[in-house]
Amino acid sequence: QVQLVESGGGLVQVGESLRLSCTASERASDNHAMGWFRQAPGKEREFVAAIRWPAKATYYADSLKGRFTMTRDAAKDTVYLQMNNLKPEDTAVYYCARQLRPITSTIRSRDRYVYWGQGTQVTVSS
Repeated sequence: QVQLVESGGGLVQVGESLRLSCTASERASDNHAMGWFRQAPGKEREFVAAIRWPAKATYYADSLKGRFTMTRDAAKDTVYLQMNNLKPEDTAVYYCARQLRPITSTIRSRDRYVYWGQGTQVTVSS
């Protein structure tokens, strides 16, 4: 069973930045995607960003483009989510997830991700 462990969450002020990390316990097969999702209280879990491997293509929620950047360190099997200019509406639990054998149309689909981390809380205070 693959384990994904997120870290880097915390309490920040409006306009500040955070970088989240997610490390996998097992290296994935070549054809997979790593994604970030978030869930605010009372809301559904929503797609944030993803990297498809080995294509190295990145995908973002339209509303977050320009503020959030996802990267990957393949040697460490770790993905990162750099979040800049944070806003109160970014407050949520952020989850890392892995999808196997993705296609473009499934990259943003929560239900297609089979492995999930425990989540890390991000709170943006005004």
